[in-house]
Amino acid sequence: MGTVVMYASVSVDGFVADDDDQPGPLFDWLTSGDVPLDESGVLTVSQPSFDYTRPYWDQIGVTVVGRHVFDLTDGWDGKPPSGIDHVVVVTHRPPPDGWDPEAPFHFVDGVEAALATAHELAGDRIVEVAAGDVGGQVLAAGLVDEVRMDVAPVVLGSGKRYFGSVHAQHLLEDPDVVIQGNRVLHVRCKVRR
Repeated sequence: MGTVVMYASVSVDGFVADDDDQPGPLFDWLTSGDVPLDESGVLTVSQPSFDYTRPYWDQIGVTVVGRHVFDLTDGWDGKPPSGIDHVVVVTHRPPPDGWDPEAPFHFVDGVEAALATAHELAGDRIVEVAAGDVGGQVLAAGLVDEVRMDVAPVVLGSGKRYFGSVHAQHLLEDPDVVIQGNRVLHVRCKVRR
């Protein structure tokens, strides 16, 4: 079974988007270097960011997101982002009208069902859970193995919280990875069991 990773770019004050669901400068690091991160040529990062991010992306088998993120991105036009094989969408609603049933998106009700589906699809590859409300629910359910943050040097002041609406304390191990890139600090911590 693959590792479950809660992941997102985040402001230093803990937000993944502003009050209008806009990431603002949180993703500046993805265009702040001269090393192509993917084949598009649009994403160019520093060498340390590439050395950390590319191997991680290559290990992801499935990404789990909430319906809100799915709707905001228009379902990535039916093509999972960053070369990921499948996306599992946590939702109480059916797929949108006209949705291609052949697209590698799986609509499930609840985070436990989402993780079960994701593990089945990912095999021994990483199951990535988008930070925010769904990520917070997965953490609260005790299903997250590690937390990865790409911390951008910006204070948003308010917005969508990295850990969603988690109200209980969750201890993480000391960071086992801390890497400085251009406009970002990459941090990884295992969840204490």
